[in-house]
Amino acid sequence: MWEREVAATSAQSARPVRRPRPEHGPGPVRRLGAGWRGLGRRVVEGVVGGVALVVAPLPLLIAVVPVTFAGGGARRWFGGRGEGQRAQAQTAKDEAAAAFYELDTAQRDLRISIETITAVDDSPAARRARADFEALGQRIDQVSRDYITAVDAHDLDRDDLDAQAASRARADLVRAKDELRRTKEDLDRFAQGLGPLLEQAETQLARLAPAVERARQALRAASDALDAVRGSGLRADDLAARLAALAPELTKLNEGAGRHGVQETIRRADDVLRRAEAVRGEAERLPERAAEIDRRLVSLRTRAQAITTRTEGVAPVLSELRRRYSAACWQDLQTVPEQAEGDVARAEAKLKEAQEARDEQRWADATALLATVRALLNTTDEAVSAAGDRLRRLDEVSYDRNKEVERTRFAIRDAQRLAMAGRDTPDLRHARPLDGAVERLDRAIAGLEGRHPDWWHFLSETEAVRQTAAHVVQEIREERGGAH
Repeated sequence: MWEREVAATSAQSARPVRRPRPEHGPGPVRRLGAGWRGLGRRVVEGVVGGVALVVAPLPLLIAVVPVTFAGGGARRWFGGRGEGQRAQAQTAKDEAAAAFYELDTAQRDLRISIETITAVDDSPAARRARADFEALGQRIDQVSRDYITAVDAHDLDRDDLDAQAASRARADLVRAKDELRRTKEDLDRFAQGLGPLLEQAETQLARLAPAVERARQALRAASDALDAVRGSGLRADDLAARLAALAPELTKLNEGAGRHGVQETIRRADDVLRRAEAVRGEAERLPERAAEIDRRLVSLRTRAQAITTRTEGVAPVLSELRRRYSAACWQDLQTVPEQAEGDVARAEAKLKEAQEARDEQRWADATALLATVRALLNTTDEAVSAAGDRLRRLDEVSYDRNKEVERTRFAIRDAQRLAMAGRDTPDLRHARPLDGAVERLDRAIAGLEGRHPDWWHFLSETEAVRQTAAHVVQEIREERGGAH
């Protein structure tokens, strides 16, 4: 809208500048011979003001007076109706100029608000606000052109401006002023309706600078942590690569929201913050991680040696099982020594690979290899322990089967009592599996008759019966708990 101001200013500056009027007269003195009234007034004012006056010689006064009366075209100090109309038109012109300035200022302020909203918000409401503002801008341009046209059409400083021309000027300027003010009122109402959108946009903008600054600080902290790690002798190449990958993102953050948008810049700042903090955290934990890998290497190497020693004792255990119990009690353990030896050998090979990865500071590879070693040793440990555990349990049950039987019957009776609690007859869903468990236990006990009973089968059956009873108990408790 500054173009309109330049046009109006240029139009006004091209006209003659009006001289200031005296305080006691409506019109300026156009010629030296302004009449005896003007001279007399100046003489009186000089006397009243106590100023020493230089009175012109009389011949000069006589020479001036005829020129005054002969001129006939000079405006009088106390003009009549025309001067009053001129003053009213000038007042209207001043008020229109003020209205024009207020409208222009309001439009400039509102344009900043619209640009703030559209920079942050791409919603339909924001796009509609932008379109409505552009429509208002076209209306503002039109009323501004009408105002400038009215100003240019009437020269209120002309000496020959008559009352009718002044009246027309006043009417045109009042009309332009009223239209400018009505347009500003509509602009103000539109600005009030933008309140929620503007508040949301300002909230987003308020987040922008802190988000970008946090991202930059996180990058600096990650770089410092990486330098400290390298200073301790650790390379941390993978962390350095991850940090270097954030350099383009930092460049985009430095380019600012003006190029990439506010929301995109905030999203990028949050992403850089998260990734930089992850790098910093891992860098700070890296010395501890290296120490932990060293400890695990030593621990797993010691465990592998211990399992190797224990594996040597499996063969005597199997020999004892074969000598004292039926084949069904030990056949599934025949391959334990060979399997354990192979698993330990694979574990030791993986330990060597893990040591190499640690020496090369490939931390992720070292960690994965150690997990594989641990799994192999756990499996081998269980297999080796199974042989000795099998012999111990078979010895116990063959010496006194009643302990195993009573333990199993107690589990069945406990489930039966719970199934009958608060009932005259048990629910068939619970009674049937418990009755089946009783029959299964009886068959297992009967199977012990003979010269070489299958004690391992007996132990397997009693374990299965106890599991059935425990399952029934769990179902009953879940049903009653759900009912409450």
